[in-house]
Amino acid sequence: MFDEIKSLLNNKRSKQLTDVRNIGLYIFGIVVLAIAWSGAKTVQNNYELQKQINQLKQENVVLGLNNDNTGLQNGFYKTNEYLDLSARQDLGLAAPGEKVLLVPKSVAMKYVDPALETSQNSSGISPADTRPKYIRHLEDWRDFLLGRKLFSD
Repeated sequence: MFDEIKSLLNNKRSKQLTDVRNIGLYIFGIVVLAIAWSGAKTVQNNYELQKQINQLKQENVVLGLNNDNTGLQNGFYKTNEYLDLSARQDLGLAAPGEKVLLVPKSVAMKYVDPALETSQNSSGISPADTRPKYIRHLEDWRDFLLGRKLFSD
């Protein structure tokens, strides 16, 4: 057995593989592969960073649009039209020449669906849902998928 290993090492082909010049080429090949691997990792990192930059730019644009929208809303709140609408809705006021009709709650509630009346308390706010959260989510998904409730209340 030992003689066979010794004969393999003394073989001409094995001497060529273990020659100093060839070992230098092997080391050079390993260095080239390491550099190529490092370059590929750098390209991958740059790609990921570019994706993050693009996402942040998009978020920045959306936030800028939200700021513009808020500015427009603030401008609307300063107009006389908004003051007129809020006085009509919140305070029950009317413009000159208009008449305000006050309808008693008992008369108005005769024309409301009784199912809606029982689901709300006296302040007009829905009572707290005491069902577990996962059951509410499942029922919401069921209603959405079956087209029963297209918009939230």
